[in-house]
Amino acid sequence: MEKVRVVNTIESVLLNEQNLLDTACGGMISSSERINGVSASLEDSQKLVRYQDKDEKIYYGVIEGDTIFQLESGFAEIAQGVFNYDGVEVLLNDVKILIPVEPTKVVNFGWTFAGHAKETGGTANLKEPFLFLKPQSALIADQETICLPPIDLTNKVELEGEVALVIGKSGKNIKEEDALDYVLGYTVFNDVTARDLTKSDPQFTRGKGFDTFGPIGPWIVTGIDPTNLKIVTTLNGKVVQDGNTAQMSLRIPFLISWISKVMTLEPGDVLALGSPSGSCPMKSGDVVSVEVEHIGKLTNYVK
Repeated sequence: MEKVRVVNTIESVLLNEQNLLDTACGGMISSSERINGVSASLEDSQKLVRYQDKDEKIYYGVIEGDTIFQLESGFAEIAQGVFNYDGVEVLLNDVKILIPVEPTKVVNFGWTFAGHAKETGGTANLKEPFLFLKPQSALIADQETICLPPIDLTNKVELEGEVALVIGKSGKNIKEEDALDYVLGYTVFNDVTARDLTKSDPQFTRGKGFDTFGPIGPWIVTGIDPTNLKIVTTLNGKVVQDGNTAQMSLRIPFLISWISKVMTLEPGDVLALGSPSGSCPMKSGDVVSVEVEHIGKLTNYVK
């Protein structure tokens, strides 16, 4: 991936924040040091979060510890590697985390883990993935609620913890060897599924597409290797899924290349990479968390 370019009006920020605070304790740093720290972090792995502040304005920011360095940049700029830091810092706990991106499409690859394929009646070790889409209306953020449909529509809603990637630049007919260059970063996904409907319907749209059936987030992490990420899903604190992307039967670059021959991938598009074994039903009152190594934890409540 290309080096990230950080564009700042550094001089104006430095003029307003020249003094070191609390130097006797040695715990504070100058604004120039903070800016340089953000700049350096953007060249390596970083957490990009989309959030709403107390004035209900929406921003992207870079997370460092418990602090968000707020950006003027929108997603289109970020996807091009341009980060405009606006000099504002907010605490992560003081903002509302939103879905990390608003995609043109959410592409889901099914049965990429042999164990999950077997437990759901699919075919293990496919040469091509099972494919379905979710609507954007299915997406919800970390800490939001998965709403169970009426029982006359479905009575078996299950969790599926996954890794998802976020596309950073437009691509069509992408070569497999170039595929990861089109990825901005990775996030956590829960492919909530009405299992009775996916077993009865000839295709998966209805069973996968209900509102709130696509928890995603809490942020996008760049600069990590997606081929060896531990995925652990808990239901009310009990581990129900424990897998790793290293167990996938289809390589991630292959999946990106394969789907790009069908449809153009646009910046912000989400590709959910499939679930390990352990999918199980959820009921009202449950709490489900999907945690992915090097990315973070996505928690949602079932009602």
